[in-house]
Order: sequence, then C-alpha cells, then structure tokens
Amino acid sequence: MRLLLLGFYYPPDISAGAFRTEALVNALACRLPKGAELHVITTMPGRCVAGGDAPPEEETLFSGSVRIIRLPVPGGRGMAAQARAFTCYALQVRRLIKGVSYDLVIATSSRLVTAALGQWVARRCNAKLYQDIRDNFVANLPYVLPSGVGRLLAPIFGWVERWALDRADRINLVSRGFAPYYESHYPSQDFTWHTNGIDLPFVEAAESGFFERADCHGTEPLKVLYAGNLGAGQGIEHVLPSLAERLHKRVEFTVIGAGAGREALCRALNERGIKNVNVQDPVPREALLGAYRTADVLFLQLNTLPSLETVLPSKLFEYAATGRPIWAGLAGFPARFVREEIDNAALFAPGDVESAVAALDRLELHCRPRPAFVEKWRRDKIMADMAEEVLALVTNET
Repeated sequence: MRLLLLGFYYPPDISAGAFRTEALVNALACRLPKGAELHVITTMPGRCVAGGDAPPEEETLFSGSVRIIRLPVPGGRGMAAQARAFTCYALQVRRLIKGVSYDLVIATSSRLVTAALGQWVARRCNAKLYQDIRDNFVANLPYVLPSGVGRLLAPIFGWVERWALDRADRINLVSRGFAPYYESHYPSQDFTWHTNGIDLPFVEAAESGFFERADCHGTEPLKVLYAGNLGAGQGIEHVLPSLAERLHKRVEFTVIGAGAGREALCRALNERGIKNVNVQDPVPREALLGAYRTADVLFLQLNTLPSLETVLPSKLFEYAATGRPIWAGLAGFPARFVREEIDNAALFAPGDVESAVAALDRLELHCRPRPAFVEKWRRDKIMADMAEEVLALVTNET
C-alpha cells in the first residue's frame, strides 16, 4: 500500500499548516499497515526561525515507512508570488508522480490549489482522495483582492473548488464555522470536523505546571504578548499602535512574528514615537514557551473581513493551554468558540480601540490553568482520530 500526502507547508516552516501536517504524518506513521509507505511532498520552508539550518530536500522517517520530499519554490509576498510558487510546486509534483501509483491521496489545503492538485493526482492514479480543508478560499476572495478583482475571480475559483471537492471520498473541515457554506454547496458530502489543537510541547508544558508562576498577577506595567503571523488576516498594524499609545503607562507589548503586515506595524510605531511595543523575529518553540510563561496577558486579533468570522485560529489553542488571560479581537464563530470553551478570555470588536480597552478591564489578571480544555483539544488525540478515518478509506475499517 502506498499513500501520498500533499501539503505545501511542513516543518521547519513555522506556519500553522506546517504543524498540522506534521502532526497528521506522525499519526498516520504510527498506524500504517505493515509494508505500507507514506510519501509526503511539500516545499522547502519559507517561514523559519532565523539562523536555523536548512532541512534536507529528502529524508526518511519511521524506519523508512515515511519519505519526506521538500521541493524548492520561488519566494516573495503577495498573490502573484504565491501563484508562482504553487505553479512551481505543482509542476514538480507532476514530474515526481509520473509512473508511480498510489492507493490514497491526502491533500491539506488552505488556498484551495493544493486541494485541486490532490484531485488531479488522485484521478491520474485512480486513488481514493481525502481532502483536509483549512480555509474558505472562494468566500475570502472578494475581500482580499482589491478593486473588485476578487469578485471577478470568485466564480472561476468556485468551479475549481467544485472540481476539487465534488468527487472527494472524504472532506474534513478544520472549523465548524465553515459549515453553512460547504454544507449548502455540497449537500451530498458527509463532512468531518477534525480541527486544530494543542501541539504536544504545549500539552506537556501545561501538564507539568511550567506556565504557572507565583507572580503572575498583572503587575504594572502589564506584559502583553502577541505571538503569531503578522498578515492581512490579523491586521495587527491597524489597532496595536493606537492601543499601545492609549495604554502607554499601563501596558508593555511584545510582538513575536513575521508577515506582510510587520513593516507597516513597525513604520506606524516609529512615526508615532511609540516606545512600549517591542517587535521581535520568530523564535524556536522552546523560547516561545518561555515567552508565554513571562507574559501576563496574551493578545490576539483577526481582521475585520467578514470571511474571518468563520475561521478558528490555531493560536487560540496554544494560548489557552498556557492558562494566561486572553485578550482577543474576534467576531462570529471564533468569538462564540471562545465564549463557550475558554474561561478568563475577554473579547472586543476587531480594530476597535475603545472596545479593546474595555475588554482588558474585564480580565482577571492571574494565571488560571485550563486542564479540561487541554485534555479535550490536544492535537495528538485529534490527529489520531483523523488518521484512523483516513486509513479507513483504504483498509475498509469503520
């Protein structure tokens, strides 16, 4: 038996998609039937911790049952650069699979194109197809491309989406906020909901009491941390400068991350002479654990785009595992998830400074472990269930 997993991101890339793909690979590897092979075709990392060694272009794991192939693709930011990178990736995948047969193709996709590639490979190999959908790309297009371009392209990508998903043997959606769109567009599909979760290093840190500190009680100035992507989906640069200026005697912000919005954030901070925000490059996970431990409050925001009201940020799971108060600008489904699942979290309207200040005043400024949340949402358990479901497509297990 031979399985193929297509995922554009894989560690040491530090994106949420990379960590999710790695967790799925690990779960599958532990459950592969004897003699089975899992091939993973991904890309050389684009977002890494500075100073890290380049990973090998090819490596084998789990006693040779798993083969990781990392393909070089051009870099750059923006939709055009992403299109070039994916085209390069797809052409290389096409070359690599020539003459190779697979029993099952698994595609994990945020921007739809990996899902379309998975469909093409599955048809070419006459293989079963499992689609793991991490975003709602077609619904997002009208909001992320300017001057009406997104609205013009949405019908075209809608056709691509139908081609990629209509004949999939199983579709997993990472957020239940996607349900209204996908269930109405694909009523014959039976969806599953293996969401993001808490990675093992954070589970272990939470269970060992690493995040607990005697002095975590909201000292002045408050140490507020944002750790994550700085892109259009977050829009941190639109709210943080004004918020930091408003709270300059009360809060010290640390921002750890990279992305398209970082330059705009730093420029706004410099132009306004704001001194209580420290912007840092991404750090290894061990250092990130330490940063969470020293923080009093964890900050999060999603931008004001309507499409972001259906997503479920992976960062929420990581934050909640620390027991820290969570200060979050969210609306729609992710806001409902926080209200229902995470205690000591204060919500504000994304981009609204006055709402954010009022939310901060509602937080209890001390560490409160969330063991029930950690146990419920640990990623190894979520991925174990997902791996069983994936393998059932080719082993006839139920």
